[in-house]
Amino acid sequence: MGRSVTHIGLKVGLALAGAMAIAVPATAQVATQAVPPVKGAALLKMERIKVNSPAIRGNLEGESADRDVLVVLPPSYAANPRRRYPVVYALHGYSIGAEQWTREIQVPQTIAGAFAKGAREMIVVFPDSKTIHNGSMYSSSVTTGDFETFIARDLVAYIDGHYRTIADRRSRGLAGHSMGGYGTTRIGFKHPDMFGALYMMSPCCLAPRDPAMFDAEAMAALEKVKSPSESASLPFMVRAQLASAAAWSPNPAKGPLYLDLPVKGGVVQPEVLARWTANAPLAMIDQYVGNLRQYKAIAIDVGDRDGLKDDAAKLHAALDLYKIGNSFTVYPGDHVSNVAERFQDFVMPFFTRNLVGAK
Repeated sequence: MGRSVTHIGLKVGLALAGAMAIAVPATAQVATQAVPPVKGAALLKMERIKVNSPAIRGNLEGESADRDVLVVLPPSYAANPRRRYPVVYALHGYSIGAEQWTREIQVPQTIAGAFAKGAREMIVVFPDSKTIHNGSMYSSSVTTGDFETFIARDLVAYIDGHYRTIADRRSRGLAGHSMGGYGTTRIGFKHPDMFGALYMMSPCCLAPRDPAMFDAEAMAALEKVKSPSESASLPFMVRAQLASAAAWSPNPAKGPLYLDLPVKGGVVQPEVLARWTANAPLAMIDQYVGNLRQYKAIAIDVGDRDGLKDDAAKLHAALDLYKIGNSFTVYPGDHVSNVAERFQDFVMPFFTRNLVGAK
């Protein structure tokens, strides 16, 4: 697969905002532009189900193993009981769950719009991975539970067992925005046996953390948190640090939060920071080159005013270094600009081109 790079109105990007590398405040999560309905688009059925995940069961944080999942069925699903369909799994960002993200990207309207504009029919699945600290990072942790395995194994097995899917990695796509883009990257690195194509939308958290990025006042506030419920009052970026620690530096002997912070008493903890680095895709990629070569297609996109642009470009460059085919698009906008439009007009057509059974 050939490489392509698209720069649309490229401007000087913003510096990386905040220690967590999620470059938007909580309120900006809903500032996404609306997309007008596509004329002639069909009405789609969206089912709300619960999926029990053995991988999440028994976590120290008390996260429910029964996860909310939204499933959007294609127009012909009910009328064609013998037909099977490819599946796209779409992962939400930090601080929002699947319900809020589907509202932000106007699902099922944008999926119906994509079909009306020529995208092939497929099932689209939106799992909820929000946690007590607002996000699982789609990682594997005894504290939060193994959300990586929930997505890559438990969820796929449930959907294949309860819907008419094409149960083949070549007919499964994985996509996500922000924290979901990180999840797509991380899970994509490790599970090429489960997915055939990847689309990272404005992925966060790609690079190892620079110790200088940690704000002393914010980290002091985190050290004062004595119970999980107290995290609800923390500012967006500070709470995101707590979610990262729960995902990447769990500590089963250190209740009630069961985690290690990367800064203690104002001093950076190198051993904890090393554990965070071990979860950074730009530090992990050399280990997974063989896995990444198995994908038919990989796409990355990011806004030219998104603080995550530079790290997305580094991921693209790393893939190029290993001659792993990928497309990289920089479009006019910030972290949440036109996400609904991009899902309709770019993500869905991408999987139409690259999943078996979608043509």
